[in-house]
Amino acid sequence: MAAAFSGSRFKEFVKKYGKVALGVHFSVSAASITGLYVAIKNNVDVESLFDKLHLPDFSNDQKNQNPSPQSDGFLMEEPMEESRVVAVEEKQRNRTAELAASTGGALALAVICNKALFPVRVPITVALTPPIARFLARRRIIKI
Repeated sequence: MAAAFSGSRFKEFVKKYGKVALGVHFSVSAASITGLYVAIKNNVDVESLFDKLHLPDFSNDQKNQNPSPQSDGFLMEEPMEESRVVAVEEKQRNRTAELAASTGGALALAVICNKALFPVRVPITVALTPPIARFLARRRIIKI
């Protein structure tokens, strides 16, 4: 939908709905930041959610690291002193919680995630602005 708004059509949209479009955009952004903040505070793994939705994430550099150790191709056997098996349960790593702790808090991370969601927020703004403008015009709050 945002691709349909190119050049002169976007200028007409801004000219027609200027203040209303700005208010709707800020409201959508505030709702987005609030939702992301609540999700981050409740330990939702936002990075994996971005991956599932194919949205750009905020940490590309650490995705390419391979956590498995490098092998030179030789197998070495070591004698076992005792025949006991130790089960190691690895807790799944929550990068969102780590980033929230290291970047100064959940609010800062929510704002960063909100920036990444800009391509999603623009079509929402474009879709919501005309009905909200009509509603406000019917209430005689604004003139269209």
